[in-house]
Amino acid sequence: DTNHHLNKHDYSFYMRATIHNRFLFSLKNTFKQDNVTKPFTTFIKNNNMSSNDDFNTGFIKPRLVVKRVLAKPQHEGDGAVVRRSIGRMELKHLDPFLMLDEFSVSPPAGFPDHPHRGFETVTYMLKGSFSHQDFAGHKGIIKAGDVQWMTAGRGIIHSEMPMGEGSQTGLQLWINLSSKDKMIEPRYQELLSEDIKKAEKDLVQVRIIAGESMGVRSPVYTRTPTMYLDFTLKPGAQLQQSIPESWNSFVYIIEGEGIFGSLSSPSASAHHVLVLNSGDGLTVWNKSAAPLRFVLIGGQPLNEPVVQYGPFVMNTKAEIDQTIEDYQLSRNGFENAKYWNSQ
Repeated sequence: DTNHHLNKHDYSFYMRATIHNRFLFSLKNTFKQDNVTKPFTTFIKNNNMSSNDDFNTGFIKPRLVVKRVLAKPQHEGDGAVVRRSIGRMELKHLDPFLMLDEFSVSPPAGFPDHPHRGFETVTYMLKGSFSHQDFAGHKGIIKAGDVQWMTAGRGIIHSEMPMGEGSQTGLQLWINLSSKDKMIEPRYQELLSEDIKKAEKDLVQVRIIAGESMGVRSPVYTRTPTMYLDFTLKPGAQLQQSIPESWNSFVYIIEGEGIFGSLSSPSASAHHVLVLNSGDGLTVWNKSAAPLRFVLIGGQPLNEPVVQYGPFVMNTKAEIDQTIEDYQLSRNGFENAKYWNSQ
């Protein structure tokens, strides 16, 4: 058939590819016979075809970076500046995550009285401190290293204002709630820095805000199943972290630069969010001369419609209309709004 004629060059390439594929198929069958499931990279390492540990991810289906977005500064609240990564046009949502801000605020700027309904906010202070108070009488100070996990549920009105001189910095993550949980009563989980679980191994340190790492589990209850890990890798360190395969996950780099997912991936630096594809775990390398710090966050998708109007997140436009009316008329969870202003 002249339409399928191969010249000498094509035929030589075809034969090399065929031999290579048969070799891989033979290896695959060998692993099946031994009842062993290993990634091919592990085979290369174990058979001394390469002595470089960098090529062994340790995962059957390693997670790779499929999208990267630089968090650019924008104004929010009253004179405050945030770097928004999730919640921008380039990355509107990442189910179940609605927003991630890295905030940097100096007094008198801040986030005065404002409402929420239908999701959770997780505030993680990196430097300085914030004063928090709400219309139900809850108040406190979130200091460097502390975490406030707030379930807004059916309704919260609160203020978040910086304390002390200079820039107060941190991360705030918004996590969606399922339709059955959107109208639950508000609640708080608050962790002081010294009470957050920690682990360290082979030049890698981790603070376990939610989920598990290095065999250590956080006590935080996540209504929407979530992992939230703060890693610091010293120069030359390599990390392997398991992630439930069905979850969506991402990395946000706080400082330094690193290589995520594959050594062929370009390095990523501070203020970038890296969206990962599906898989059973992530490998990270710090090839630089400075520490690398990032958060790895993952969550079980809700697979529900998202209709958002500013600080209100529901499933339908009718529910948003009802929420706006509830807020304006101080009812169905917003009753205390009639009498309250932050001090």
